[in-house]
Amino acid sequence: MLIRIVRMTFRENETGAFLKIFEESKHLIRNFPGCKHLELWQDENQKNIFITYSFWEDESALNQYRDSELFKSVWKDTKRLFSDKPMAFSSKKMQEVKV
Repeated sequence: MLIRIVRMTFRENETGAFLKIFEESKHLIRNFPGCKHLELWQDENQKNIFITYSFWEDESALNQYRDSELFKSVWKDTKRLFSDKPMAFSSKKMQEVKV
């Protein structure tokens, strides 16, 4: 399982536009082959910073999504709203500590 975290900073007046893009594409992304989980987070103090948190079967599945027309379309519309360069991380879970 691959965990993908993407941190995006938007111009403050463009957060509504981003949320509209996400709302229109979230089910398409979540149902893309290999995507097992999708969440959208918002920074508690900087309301123009959003983070996507997703699980992918493996790196190959993520790369198939990144090469898809769906990703190209969503990313083209999203990146024009940025005020800073996005940061992306691919990770795997090492441990989960439970009570």
